[in-house]
Amino acid sequence: MLITPAYAQAAGAGDTNSMLMSLLPFALIFVIMYFLILRPQQKKVKDHADLVKNIRRGDTVVTSGGLVGKVTKVVDDDQIEFEISDGVRVRQMRQMISGVRAKGEPAKESKDSKEAAKESAKDDAASK
Repeated sequence: MLITPAYAQAAGAGDTNSMLMSLLPFALIFVIMYFLILRPQQKKVKDHADLVKNIRRGDTVVTSGGLVGKVTKVVDDDQIEFEISDGVRVRQMRQMISGVRAKGEPAKESKDSKEAAKESAKDDAASK
């Protein structure tokens, strides 16, 4: 017969240094994956949460479905209402907003706060 029996040698005690060296490529792959995939994704999620949190009345928004409209009302922490055409208002979950195209006008200050600001500016100028 052409097949000869092969005798296996007894496995020697594994060297701990070689075991660490065999795990090094896996650790290196994990570190590279973290910096190339996981970390940028976490940053995108954080930026989107900030974007959604700062939506206010007057902003022009784009939904994940492609609708573009102007925010008319912030219903609560989870919903907004925006107008996509004259007289057509839609309620949308905040998380489904994909972007803000234009920020709305800031809220106008009341006359009392304007007068108080002028008086404090005069007081500061007089004290110098």
